[in-house]
This record gives sequence, structure tokens and C-alpha cells, in this order.
Amino acid sequence: MGYSDVDWKAINTVRLLAVDATLKANSGHPGAPMGLAPTAHVLFNKFMTFNPKNPEFINRDRFVLSNGHGCMLHYALLHLFGYGVSMDDLKHFRQVDSICPGHPEAHDTPGIEVTTGPLGQGFSNAVGLAIAQAHTAAVFNKPGYELINNHTYTIFGDGCAMEGVASEAASTAGHLQLGNLIALYDDNHISIDGDTKVAFTEDVSKRFEAYGWHVQHVEDGDHDLEGLEAAIKKAKEVKDKPSMIKVTTTIGFGSKLQGTGGVHGNPLKADDAKQVKSKFGFNPEESFVVPNEVYEMYHKHASEGAAAEQAWNDLFKKYASEHKELADDFSRRLTRKLPEGWEKSLPLWKPTDAAEATRKTSEKVLEHIHSAVPELLSGSADLTGSNNTRWKNAVDFQPPSLGIGDYSGRYLRYGVREHGMGAIMNGISAYGTLIPAAGTFLNFVSYAAGAVRLSSLSHQRLIWVATHDSIGLGEDGPTHQPIETLVHFRALPNMMVWRPADGNETAAAYYMALTSQSTPSILALTRQNLPQLENSTVENAIKGGYVAVDGENADITLVSTGSEVSICIEAIKVLKEQHNLTARVISMPCTEVFDAQPKEYQLKVLPDGIPAMSVEVMSTLGWEKYSHEQFGLNRFGASGPYKDVYKKFEFTPEGIAKRAVATVDFYKGLKPRSPVNRAFQQMI
Repeated sequence: MGYSDVDWKAINTVRLLAVDATLKANSGHPGAPMGLAPTAHVLFNKFMTFNPKNPEFINRDRFVLSNGHGCMLHYALLHLFGYGVSMDDLKHFRQVDSICPGHPEAHDTPGIEVTTGPLGQGFSNAVGLAIAQAHTAAVFNKPGYELINNHTYTIFGDGCAMEGVASEAASTAGHLQLGNLIALYDDNHISIDGDTKVAFTEDVSKRFEAYGWHVQHVEDGDHDLEGLEAAIKKAKEVKDKPSMIKVTTTIGFGSKLQGTGGVHGNPLKADDAKQVKSKFGFNPEESFVVPNEVYEMYHKHASEGAAAEQAWNDLFKKYASEHKELADDFSRRLTRKLPEGWEKSLPLWKPTDAAEATRKTSEKVLEHIHSAVPELLSGSADLTGSNNTRWKNAVDFQPPSLGIGDYSGRYLRYGVREHGMGAIMNGISAYGTLIPAAGTFLNFVSYAAGAVRLSSLSHQRLIWVATHDSIGLGEDGPTHQPIETLVHFRALPNMMVWRPADGNETAAAYYMALTSQSTPSILALTRQNLPQLENSTVENAIKGGYVAVDGENADITLVSTGSEVSICIEAIKVLKEQHNLTARVISMPCTEVFDAQPKEYQLKVLPDGIPAMSVEVMSTLGWEKYSHEQFGLNRFGASGPYKDVYKKFEFTPEGIAKRAVATVDFYKGLKPRSPVNRAFQQMI
């Protein structure tokens, strides 16, 4: 093994870059980087394969800093190894438009794999990265060609260990026997409130053992570099279990406040920073100093990574000559483009086709496209039969030793772990070769809201198959009937929320979800059967909103989504026969996509001069943007057969007509401006 003075100089350089950057920003968390520098040094310099000149090298080892507040640790290492993070970038830590933001963001900084920050998310993303590696290796590796054999490493702290999402993901990883996953637990006994004895006294090692992980303990993470190296080496040798290495460290090592909560989330005082520099053999009057021998040591390891990539490229050329189809598929996946002509496999529906629940039309789409889009992985949070997310000949993604599937399988059994599922999907997507989709009830996507938000923020392409989308699920009642869920997720920037009204709209939702390379999607799907609509086509629906039924000199426009569109169409007859009013109906399966259409198109759909009324069996919040009056449900639902529940809340042709008449009366003699005709339309 053997460690020299240069190793310690490198470790202390990392510590002091964290001290200087947080001090200059007057903001940040120096404690974790100071405590973790020895662990990170051994891991990055002795074990990890990566090429800073090509951060996207597909067989690189992945690293995730789950306790993302300690990100100066990672930024310092990225700079020292030669990634595109300059010393000036470190000096602009936590400043506007800096590529060193306050928590790691994958799309800001070269070398950051996933966006972490909310605790436990990064750990769970790492499980997803490890799943993606295991699947990709199982599909593409052939005898003599171990194309994909990288490891995923994550560092997590006490806060991550406390968050439930990490427990869900850890349990999943243990079941899946992910031997390519190594987690280092920063056991420093400090969280924001101070010593963890105030809230967190469990035995984390025993918990991970119970999950089925291989567990070790490095008792002196401040000094024992040989012990750290031996533990990581041993973890790499364990192939049938994920590994957790508990590393006991001192937060803020070297500071006057070391070992206390005072060094967690605040920069060191100027005099403390100076004494730390003196203690570590640096000039206390200088800042942002990197000795040449540290650069040389780290650049040498980086050049070994570049050589490893070159060797991989040579291997891939030979592989391509023997396994051309697989090589072409692999190369295509790395471009994020879908196979040529895949969309021809999308099923289409005619108006004469039988009424069908959109969870069933979704199942048909998956059945038709899964062979055309081999990178699509489906799954469910223990609701396979309800979500209809599994195609008939699917193989489960399972450890081969269990005899119930293998790692090349494309159906993931996430168990009742919605939040873990969402975070794991983010990791699978971030790996670069796969598109994850997974199901639960729409109401329970809310359980995963933390992960869903990060999907949007970090531009992950993934799909939530969110069935049982309304009071239409009936007997399960208010606990299961989503009311506010769509408002919540429609409010998320960079999220497509689809609520299709029939089969063709469902196909359109999948088309957009799969072709939008940097936007996640939620598909809200019905339990109850819906008729196939007359004007519904994939071409119409991919505009986000279109005219489902037009009417000459119409008195009112009804704007609706999902299961209510067909009821609005029935209401046209009631309005004509009983009230002599002409209505037109707009289907608006995805407001986000509609918002991206040219204003001229939007005004054709929602023209000036006609009052518009929205109809959706959920919260009316947000519908002011597309209608003058809103008919929805601003209370919780009710338990009972779904038709009776709809009747109770008057979501019937007669109930819609009653409110439409009131809307027409209210706007009589006025020519209201279209709700989409606004000063700020598409300014931002």
C-alpha cells in the first residue's frame, strides 16, 4: 500500500480548498469535506477509473456525494484531477451562474453524475446507477468482452441514513445483490442540530447487515489510509452483495471546532482558517494554494483513466466487428436517440374501437413498443396488476441466484417503495443507456415528490405510469383519490403531466415522453373505461391541446382532460337540446406541451370572444390560465362505485351543462378575451 507525505499534502489541500471557498463565499459546509478528505483521496486516487477530459466515458466508475452540502470536497477533487473546473470556479463557489453551486447539480458541473442535495436522494440515485450498470453489462457483455464493469461509489452521512428514501433504496439494493455498489458512511456523529445522540442512536451497521449488505468499519477515518484502502479493496471483492463501509471521521478535522455542530454549516472564522493552514504546513496568509506535487499526483491518475478509456475504445472496435448489432444498439443509446422508425410500433385506435381504461391502453402501448425500444425498463411499486406495466413476455430484473429472473430482465419489482423508486429511476436514467418507466397510483406519486422534483431539475428522461388517476377509482375512497396531485406536478418546471382521454392520446403521451430527451413525464391514467374519441389522433394530441369537437358560432368552449372529455362531449347534446346552446370541446392532455405551441395555434384552440369553462375532477387551481370559469373538485372525494361518485359531485352531462349555462349567462353581451391571450405569453 504505502502512503507518503505527498498523499497527506493532497488530503490537506482538499481540506483547505474547502476552507477557503466557504470562507470567500461566507457560506457553505467546510466540516464534511475536512473530515472526509482522507476517504475521498484513497477512493479517487487508488480505486476510481475516470477520464477528466471525457467525463461521459461510459465505463467510468460513478461517484455520488449524497451528503451534497459537502460538495466543496467534490469540486476540489474535480479541479485537482483536471476536470473542467478551474481555480476561478472554486473561488466563485455558491455565486450566481457559478459552475460550483451550493449543492451538486449534474447539468452545471463536469464530473457531477446526479443532482443531490435533499438528503438520501444521492444514495438512492447510486442504487439506480448500480442497477443500470448491472443491466447494461448483462445485455452487452460477451465472452472476452467485458465492456461494462464499472463500480458505483457513494458517500453518505447521518442525515442520509435518517431519511426514509435511503432506507427504501438500501433495502432494494440488498435484495438485488448489487455487488457493484459500494457506499461509504461518514460516521461523524454530527447533524445540524448537533450531536446525533439527540435523535439518531440506532446501529446503522446492523441495519445494513439486515438489508443484506456486506458491512465493514474503518475506526480511524482521520488517519488510517491503509485501513480505508483495505476496506474498499475487500468491498470490491464481494460480488454478491452491495457493500457499506462505516468510516468514523472527525467533522471539521483540524479546526478549533472539530467534532462539533459548529463546523457543519458555517465557514471557519478567519483566525481558525489560519491556524488550520499552519497546522497542515501551509502558509496561513495564502488562500487557494495547490502544491505542484499534488497536481502531479492527481494528473498521473487522471492520465491512467484516459489510457483506460483508450483501451476500452480499442476493445469496443473489436467487439463491434464480432457483435455488430449489439455494438450499433449500444452506440445509438449513448446518443440518447431512439431506434429509427420505433414510432411505427405505436398502436392506434379508431372511434369504433371498444371503450377502454387508459391504464389498459398504456399496457397496449408498452406491449407494442417494448421490442422496438430495447432501452425501456418498466416496473411498479408492488402494483403490477393494477398499473398494467408489465408486457407479456417480460423477464424480471432479479439477481440470477434467486431463480426468478436475471440482470438482463427489463421489469423491476420496486416493492412498496414509491420514493425509493423515483430516486432509483433518476439514477437509472443518469447512467446513460436506459429509459426507466414505473407505476404506482397517481396519489402515491406524491410520496415520491422529492425525487420527482429532482427528475425535473436534473433533466432525467423517465416515465411515471400513474394509474387510478381520480375519483373514478371509486370504492378506495378519499385516501386514494388524488385531488391536488396534478396541480402540484403541473407547477413543476420541466415536467410533462399527461392526462390522456383515450388510446391515441395515451400513445401520444408515450411518444412525447420517450422523445423528450431531458424532460420527465407523469402519465395520469384511468381505472374506468373511456370511449375512443372522434378527432383524437397522435398528431393532434402531441400539441398538448386540440379541438376534440368544434361548433360553428359556439356559445361556450369546454376545456377538459382525461375521463371528463367524453362527458363534456355528451354535454354538447344536453346543451343543444335543452338550452339551445352550441358548445365546442377541447381536449388538453398536457398543458406544458400546449404552452410550448405558437400563440396562433393556442388562439385557434381557445379563441377570443367565447367564454371557456374547464372541467376536471380535481383541484381547479391553475385552470384560470386556460378558462374563464372552472368546474372541479376543491374538496376530498368519496368512497363508492365510481359512477355514483361522479354523480354525487355532478360530473355528468347534466352537471356540466348546468355550469356551462351559468357561464354563458354571466358573459352574455361580452366578448371575453381568450385566457391564453396575455402580455407575458412565452416571454420567459
